[in-house]
Amino acid sequence: MFYEIQKILTSIFVVFIIVFGITKISNLIFKTEQGVVAYKVETTTELSSTKEEEVLDMSAFISLGTVEHGKKVFKKCAACHSINENGKNKIGPALWSVMSRKSGELSDYNYSKALIEHAKVWDFSEMNGFLLKPAKWIKGNKMGFAGLKDDKDRASVILYLNQNSSQPLPLP
Repeated sequence: MFYEIQKILTSIFVVFIIVFGITKISNLIFKTEQGVVAYKVETTTELSSTKEEEVLDMSAFISLGTVEHGKKVFKKCAACHSINENGKNKIGPALWSVMSRKSGELSDYNYSKALIEHAKVWDFSEMNGFLLKPAKWIKGNKMGFAGLKDDKDRASVILYLNQNSSQPLPLP
């Protein structure tokens, strides 16, 4: 019986020596500075946060979409926007002839300050950037839509918006 207790106590003692010994040895091998919780990782590439780093071939992009598909996708937009000629503003402004119109231009709609100050003309490229992620494209605008991630959907909606105009823009 005595030998059994001695084996158990010796086993526990050996485990403590191994655990604390490994900790001490690893601290000697891998020296760490006090208070450092992370290490800086050097990279070789530079990242920039421009709105559009790559130049998009707009004619190739627009060719992904169709007006018919745009009409279907626009149903997501129709809850807040009218597309009809002489359509009324809803939660969002009426979008008849939005292409080639300056942002924040309708006099009978209360635009956000950010959209008025943006003051760019809605062309294919500008509309693409906005529809991709409205909150990022024009920071501070009040449109609560996450955006259209799918290229075909975005190209189709742009074609549909362009078609619903008194003077559609020529396709790129």
